[in-house]
Amino acid sequence: MNIKYFSDTDTALVEFSENSIVETKELSENMYLDIDANGNPVSITIEHARTTAHLPDISYQQIENVI
Repeated sequence: MNIKYFSDTDTALVEFSENSIVETKELSENMYLDIDANGNPVSITIEHARTTAHLPDISYQQIENVI
């Protein structure tokens, strides 16, 4: 997964795969989901990312299986 931030347009792009995009769905006024031919997510575009997604406050946490 890659996260790209374009400061000139205040847009974030979260890429899940490199599959070809066959459809883009509007999730909200500032959020778009790209999907592949199998219906899997390829990427999400977030406009006005500083306010919509609270960028640049990004964190990553991997949770291990707890048995």
